[in-house]
Amino acid sequence: MSNTYTQIHIQFVFAPKFRKALIHSSWKKELYLYMSGIIERNRHKLIAINGMPDHIHILIGCRPHQSASDLMQNLKRDSSKWINTKKLSSSKFEWQEGFGGFSYSKSQLKDVIKYIENQEKHHEKKTFIEEYLDFLNKFEVDYEKKYIFHEPI
Repeated sequence: MSNTYTQIHIQFVFAPKFRKALIHSSWKKELYLYMSGIIERNRHKLIAINGMPDHIHILIGCRPHQSASDLMQNLKRDSSKWINTKKLSSSKFEWQEGFGGFSYSKSQLKDVIKYIENQEKHHEKKTFIEEYLDFLNKFEVDYEKKYIFHEPI
């Protein structure tokens, strides 16, 4: 796409199916490296990645050639396949349907990166669902609570 110039920064937030705490600290860095490769193969730029056992935050500099939904479909499909092939989870690993996508200007990136890097500290005070609902409300996203996340089982 010659003569196409964009600056699109999106923070994606998503969770394992039923918000189960399946992302183990012993392999999460390896998962993040694998995910960064998927993002780069799709010709986007990883800016920050971190999360908790029950969810992930990824800040990406997105190129306009691929929709956010297609990128997330590729990322979630390929990473869950990788987790299952390597048998990193004691049960079949799946990502929950859907994701949150929140856009930022370049001037906001420093704060977003810091937020993502400090997930462990942040979640000492707030649960994932509280955090996610805060994002939806802050960004004025209309939603139906029944579609937010399936309850953990």
